Amino acid sequence: MKYRIIGADGKLYGPIGLEQIRQWLAEGRADNRTPVYVEGASDWTYLGLLPELAAQFATPPAAPVAAPSGISPARGTNGFATAGLVCGLLSWAACCCCCGLPFNLLGLVFSLIALLQISSQPQPQEGRLFAIIGLVLSAANLFFGLAAMVWQLATGGAAIHLQTSGF
Repeated sequence: MKYRIIGADGKLYGPIGLEQIRQWLAEGRADNRTPVYVEGASDWTYLGLLPELAAQFATPPAAPVAAPSGISPARGTNGFATAGLVCGLLSWAACCCCCGLPFNLLGLVFSLIALLQISSQPQPQEGRLFAIIGLVLSAANLFFGLAAMVWQLATGGAAIHLQTSGF
């Protein structure tokens, strides 16, 4: 019979045989509260609850609240995607005073990092839409800010002088 265990480091080990488990118990690498999946079983249990290892332990482990039902890492929203979206929004809020700098540049960088991380993960995170929206907002603001600067240079700042002089 083959077994799979989750080590103290959170990694999955196996399939392994009963002798390997006994060796790990003797070495202290596993104990009666180590989660184990027995080949053909419907759910995970603990080593201390296995009848074939009952002699190894003086007392059975305390009844668990919930045995692990599978290994699935948490899939939260990518932090860079959220940061890219926030910077993209802030770049538009700050566009009148500083052409959105540095928020539009940070939004571009954070959104691109998020898209790369999301697409390269075996278990992809959420946040792709946040990253895309942040990328579009930041790029549009950067383009708008550069166009405004070029316009000011081309007209010699005449647009500002007309507004302030009352004409």
